[in-house]
Amino acid sequence: MPERVQRILAFDFGLQRVGIAIGDTLTGTAAPRPASAARAGEPDWESIGREVSAFNPGRLVVGAPYNTDGTAGALMPSVRRFASELRRRFALPVSLIDERFSSLEASAALTRLRARGGRRRVRREHLDSAAAAVILERWLAGEPGEELQ
Repeated sequence: MPERVQRILAFDFGLQRVGIAIGDTLTGTAAPRPASAARAGEPDWESIGREVSAFNPGRLVVGAPYNTDGTAGALMPSVRRFASELRRRFALPVSLIDERFSSLEASAALTRLRARGGRRRVRREHLDSAAAAVILERWLAGEPGEELQ
């Protein structure tokens, strides 16, 4: 019996913004959504809740900040708190995926889009959500991550 197609919502946590992307297990692709604001590291849970309600995902994926040498980045404790709170609030499985270089990949993709006549100006919130899309596509491609318990 074939697996059921599942929507996945991904997040690129930041102290000022949380990038958001949506994707699914059928196409294996992800698309950026509008970023959600954060104040002093506290996410806008209302706007995140609206995204979860709108897409009814079967799983949530969060980018885990690692340094280039593989050690946990400075934001890791905040990211873990954010991921745990997502799991608590929405009762969905949460996976942490290595986000190293996701912003660089997202920036390159946005630059290519702009060169083809897409967006004229790339703002920081566009980059954050494009990075969330990169993180989600890594998960969809089978990159191993950590399942939050």
